[in-house]
Amino acid sequence: MSNTPVNTDHAGRVIDFGRTAVDYEEHRPGFPDSFFDRVLEMGWAESDQRLLDVGTGTGSLALGFAERGLAVGGLDIAPELLDVARRAASDRGLSVTLMEGSAEHTGCHRGSFDIVTAGQCWWWFDEEAAIAETLRILVPGGRLIIASFSYQAFGGNVAERTETLVLKHNPGWTLAGWRGVHPEHVRALDRGGFENVESFSYMVDVPFSHEAWRGRVRTCNGVGSALDSEQVEAFDGDMVSMLAEEFPGELTVPHRVFVASGTKPSVLA
Repeated sequence: MSNTPVNTDHAGRVIDFGRTAVDYEEHRPGFPDSFFDRVLEMGWAESDQRLLDVGTGTGSLALGFAERGLAVGGLDIAPELLDVARRAASDRGLSVTLMEGSAEHTGCHRGSFDIVTAGQCWWWFDEEAAIAETLRILVPGGRLIIASFSYQAFGGNVAERTETLVLKHNPGWTLAGWRGVHPEHVRALDRGGFENVESFSYMVDVPFSHEAWRGRVRTCNGVGSALDSEQVEAFDGDMVSMLAEEFPGELTVPHRVFVASGTKPSVLA
């Protein structure tokens, strides 16, 4: 039996982010430089440390930390996304070891890493198994960093209007109005026995063209990774009309960065 988890939505459809690899590569914004700057300034990461990014996708966190001198590996269950990450690493002249695997069963040796990161993916894991595996592969005193980077839909902005279209084409989608604040990540660290648990959050504005915003939304778990190709095409057609009528010109979409972190005890009970 495979250990690879299968993610499903409210209707039992398989969520396959591999189907959105092209849009991820071209249109999904990665974590901003300010995120990496804050993590390093807080002493949560240092150059030459060994870091594994689980659920790495197209490698936003993995490549960002590799650019800052860490020895980085990235792990994901979607080979299509790993191919995007490999191309990005090559284009940027970065050495990152990218492997197919899951956060629950990394296949890595015990005590292999100083840091484990999970960016925009923790909610897809079997939390108990992912915590146990993280503790196994971290060195004593090693750090887990769980991060998210989420657009904010409110006040009739383009993100809120977009979510009304997602719900039109995918009724029952459960993540509309998501605020991007995750106390459950803090609770996961607490329950896992991590020490020095902290979190921070801040907002940034991200510019998009109409084409880029459409591509970004097609990567949404309620759209491109859940609906079939005809349904995605119909959704995208509605997006074209809505954007032209209500939001002509360039777009600015507010996003929230939320980060929770803790360290593995030096001596486990």
